[in-house]
Amino acid sequence: MEVKVQTTKSPDFKQVYAIGAIGGHSPYDFRIAFYNDSPKSMQEDGKNVTIMERRIDTEIILSPLAAKELANWLSEHIKDYEKLFGEIKRPGASLQPNSDPVRASDPAAIQGYM
Repeated sequence: MEVKVQTTKSPDFKQVYAIGAIGGHSPYDFRIAFYNDSPKSMQEDGKNVTIMERRIDTEIILSPLAAKELANWLSEHIKDYEKLFGEIKRPGASLQPNSDPVRASDPAAIQGYM
């Protein structure tokens, strides 16, 4: 039996650009929240202070199987992208040769729910 899939977009469909993601997992599901950062200047004790405002726009909840399928899909597309455009490099990776720059510089990289 042949099955055809017809894809349509919900009336509520929206695209969200994100610079990062945080999240975690339980025995039942994986959660990924996508965010954008914006610097905000403030006065604190008479000094100018810059605070990074992290706004979470969307959270996706996936079953373990769907999360694994997403990981495989992303891995294949990243390989294809790098074949065409070259290696994707993390900013600051050359500055910290023996550490993971994303984990070292991102205190919001968490395990567990927000």
